[in-house]
Amino acid sequence: MSVRPPLPYEFLPQVPSFELTSRDLKDGAELPDTFAYGGGNQSPHLAWSGFPAGTRGFAVTCFDPDAPTASGWWHWLAVNLPADTTELARGAGSSDASLPGEAFHVRNDFPGHKYDGAAPPPGPAHRYVFAVHALDVPALDVTPDTPAGVVGFNLTFHALGRALLTAEYAAR
Repeated sequence: MSVRPPLPYEFLPQVPSFELTSRDLKDGAELPDTFAYGGGNQSPHLAWSGFPAGTRGFAVTCFDPDAPTASGWWHWLAVNLPADTTELARGAGSSDASLPGEAFHVRNDFPGHKYDGAAPPPGPAHRYVFAVHALDVPALDVTPDTPAGVVGFNLTFHALGRALLTAEYAAR
């Protein structure tokens, strides 16, 4: 039996949580093929509420801490979502044109400037942590080609709150 790596947010400074729901995913359940790289490769619907007062913007990420690397695997980084955004429709991760306002996608680890779904190697299921980050700034000082780790650094230092939803997927 292998031991799973801890979730990355367990090591970051604690911030308040808020509610994250989805019409497509259930926390702790299996990720449907529609949201896997070899399936439909669509980003799931996400909606959030109850975020901290003073939130000036949001970012949405999806991270696989179980990837066979020392640094996990980033599947989605949508940044600079306006503060009045409380929902992303299914498929919003397909391009920058699907995001509200001046929001854009940062290069993921595939690499692509969009959502790329679950694609674990054969073996045990991987966890896919969808996170909505409530930020104290309207926009992060990053570009579409900023490394994901640098985006994560900026998210940590600007987070007022964070909402998480985790789904699992195994290679078929």
